[in-house]
Amino acid sequence: MDGLISFANSVAAILTSWSAIDVIWATLLGIIVGMLPGLTATLGVALLTTLTFKMEADQAILILICMYVGAIYGGSRSAILLNIPGTPANAATALDGFPLARAGKAGTAMAIATTGSVFGGMIGMVALAVIAPVLAEFALSFGAFEFFWLAVFGVLISGQLTSLDDPIKGWVAGFLGLFIATIGQEGIYAVPRFSYGSTDLSGGIGLLPAMVGAFGLAEILTVMRHEAYEAVRAKTDSVWTGIKDSYKYKFTALRSGLIGTLMGLIPGVGEDMGSWASYAAARQASKNKEEFGKGSVEGLLAAETGNNAAVPGALIPVLTLAVPGSAPAAVLLAAMIIHGIRPGPLIMIESPGFVYSVVAMVFLATIAMGVLGLLLTRPLVLVLKVTRERLMPIIFVLCTVGAFAIASRTFDVWIMLFFGVFGFILRELKYPMAPLILGIVLGDILDKSLRRGLVLSDGDLSQFFDRPISMVLWMSALLFIVLTMPSIRQFLGGIFKRKREGGAS
Repeated sequence: MDGLISFANSVAAILTSWSAIDVIWATLLGIIVGMLPGLTATLGVALLTTLTFKMEADQAILILICMYVGAIYGGSRSAILLNIPGTPANAATALDGFPLARAGKAGTAMAIATTGSVFGGMIGMVALAVIAPVLAEFALSFGAFEFFWLAVFGVLISGQLTSLDDPIKGWVAGFLGLFIATIGQEGIYAVPRFSYGSTDLSGGIGLLPAMVGAFGLAEILTVMRHEAYEAVRAKTDSVWTGIKDSYKYKFTALRSGLIGTLMGLIPGVGEDMGSWASYAAARQASKNKEEFGKGSVEGLLAAETGNNAAVPGALIPVLTLAVPGSAPAAVLLAAMIIHGIRPGPLIMIESPGFVYSVVAMVFLATIAMGVLGLLLTRPLVLVLKVTRERLMPIIFVLCTVGAFAIASRTFDVWIMLFFGVFGFILRELKYPMAPLILGIVLGDILDKSLRRGLVLSDGDLSQFFDRPISMVLWMSALLFIVLTMPSIRQFLGGIFKRKREGGAS
């Protein structure tokens, strides 16, 4: 009951102040950022973090959450009209959204995407309000030993689920991020590592400049390398038809919302897998499997419900464990720390009201996303006519200014440029970016937890393995590695196949 009161008070406080204007413009900006190919939710949140640096903490976090929610939804517009996902989270949306648009049902498709996005956001918001306080209380039993294994497990599972075809590439990207996090002075005795006498490197690699480069400049280079896109020119039909069609599949939306929230909870996985897992589950359960990929309302609804439910789901580990559930959530975590908020197990003790403030922010951002998405269906399509030759130089300038504005260091601009080129090369080699950034975020946690654990145990490694929670985490990590080995998967696949054939006979 106290949580419900705190939530209501937070909603009222936002609506009765200038913050209500922030909700509208930040969500609208997020939609525009998400729908423009080459701009991602991570880039939008990273750039806004640099621009909200001197704002009050609550106002800054509200703007960033609205950007986050709006961008994940906005990517559905370009997926439907261009067959190009505005963000990676909207890749599954294009499978059925674009065929619907080609059939003259662009308005219907965008209304289905909007309905699913709102529904998914609400499911995730309820999960955030219910699970976060419970998980925070459970996380109080975590010590240095448990956080070490949590960081390892987060990198492993992120690498696997963001690079399904070749998990090794995902793990390589993740452990590259862990290595980058060790550059600079170590956390206990301030001994410089891998700085090679450079004063700038002694301070470490800043997360935001690295992220702006890896997701911003690398995105610009990738977009400019490929051919220009062309939008579907079909006349936009009625959006109300899409809302009615969505209601027919309410149970699909509910299932997709729960799956998306669960995917958001897993460190480093987030909206991409939320969308694909929901889409796969919907196809598996559907009576009309043959329609998927050809303009299925059910498939489009599942994909958009899943990726938007993952947004509040990804905020749960951010608030309770200080471990991001996705790449945009990693930037949000950095922004919270910059503004003096300490996410982690103690948040329900130190700032219990903040958790429900975040729930209120997600709620209002979701409402604004739905209203703006439906009312501005036709006007927002005009945004897609902006040519990339005009857009990309502006984004490059914002990336440069954003990297410099954080600490007013030219060195951070060079960091941004380096990670932009480095990220572009990794993308061309099919290495995922999310594990790299997650590795940079979790590297500090892993490093300090390892060293603190060794200090507490007088160098005895056994406590990393025999404590109950540590045991569960390291055994899960080991099992995860074993199950990804091709020989093991073939062996298990053969057993299941023989069992099915035996049962059929």
